[in-house]
Amino acid sequence: MPSRSLPIGLHSLSVVAAPMNAIVISILVMVGLSLSRVPVVAALIVAAVSGGLYSGLSIHEVLDAFNDGIGDGAGIALSYASLGAFAVALARSGITEGVAQRFIRALDGERTHPRTLKTILIVSLLGAAICSQNLVPVHIAFIPIVVIPLLPVFNRLKLDRRLVACVITFGITAPYMLLPVGFGAIFLNDILLANINSAGEAAGLEITAAQVPMAMALPISGMLVGLLVAVFISYRRPRLYEDRAVAQQADAVAPESGTDKQETRARLRPWQWGALVVSIAATLTVQLWLDSMVLGALAGFVVLSVSGVFRWREQDGVFTEGMRLMATIGFIMITAAGFASVMQATGEIEALVQSAHTFGSSQALAALIMLLVGLFITMGIGSSFSTIPIIASLYVPLALSFGFSPMATVALVGTAAALGDAGSPASDSTLGPTSGLAADGQHDHIRDSVVPTFIHYNLPLMAFGWIAAMIL
Repeated sequence: MPSRSLPIGLHSLSVVAAPMNAIVISILVMVGLSLSRVPVVAALIVAAVSGGLYSGLSIHEVLDAFNDGIGDGAGIALSYASLGAFAVALARSGITEGVAQRFIRALDGERTHPRTLKTILIVSLLGAAICSQNLVPVHIAFIPIVVIPLLPVFNRLKLDRRLVACVITFGITAPYMLLPVGFGAIFLNDILLANINSAGEAAGLEITAAQVPMAMALPISGMLVGLLVAVFISYRRPRLYEDRAVAQQADAVAPESGTDKQETRARLRPWQWGALVVSIAATLTVQLWLDSMVLGALAGFVVLSVSGVFRWREQDGVFTEGMRLMATIGFIMITAAGFASVMQATGEIEALVQSAHTFGSSQALAALIMLLVGLFITMGIGSSFSTIPIIASLYVPLALSFGFSPMATVALVGTAAALGDAGSPASDSTLGPTSGLAADGQHDHIRDSVVPTFIHYNLPLMAFGWIAAMIL
């Protein structure tokens, strides 16, 4: 008997009555718990177990998948811990404190209008974030080095730290999605381009490297709109913060000395200042040469230790303090890797992607569903780099079946993968800013980093990504 289509009303009811996907359940649980101030690590574990059990896996299968996945996050966690140690060691030199003191003296002397200083700070932080992805690819390692000493300046200027979080997050996400240099070369060419061509090979799809940035330009312009809204509208008003001590600042003074940081900085000899430059150069050189953030950070730490920037017997304390500084990020990244492993073990990612067929042959609705699915997947995994290999094999055939052009297909896959990266509780794009801004306990990761970046970047990214899919 030939099949007949259900009337639109009955078809919609059948969709509503269908069981909810385990991936959606997991993300909703994670977001709900995070917004309820449950620690992100605990929220990820509970969400992984909930989604795994809902999909039909036994508790032992869920735990096995979770344990298999956490090994993938261990290397990233160790890298961040090493970078934290190097950051604290570098902070002992007083470089960033010196910059902060210059800003404070400018405020005290009223030589520069506070609004001008705010502008200089915002532009400088944005420039540093962009350079950390493309020009000098150190990723989020610069944040604790630069941001923590500037917290007193932010307080004096009554600068809303949510604005700072949005500025830094834009700088460490948008450039690698658009500019094929540094991390951008990895994302655009080695991952996005390679996976799309691999998935579309059977259908004769072939994308060139020059087409990828062109396809991503319109979606990324949505993030630029979000940045402008955050700077000039959402967080333009002053916000009050207390002047609180930061552990790193206390550690910057030698225990035996009664001197302040200004005097500590003055004690450095000229050759030690040269050692600071050498340590930074060593970190970047080793990282780029061996593709290892761990060895790069250790190289810089060793140079600073030998140079005498801090006492030799203080090495253990400096290294431990640095690892503690980045420990939260490390544990969250390890847990996120386990969460991602459970989500893949459920086998429901493909079913979630195929839900785009629910609405028939409408390109507009299919594009919207694909972007929403990308948001859910990436928010759980917390990395657009890790998401592309998972969804490209599913999205490319699906996009071609709906008649999307090659450029529109690139925009869909790239945008879907990027969605959730900026607004995920488990993403280093939000964890990085929090690691610096929360050093004195006055910046909440979820409410002050995740929610603002989600609103100002993910929503415009989805809207402009949808427009790109429609017009390209």
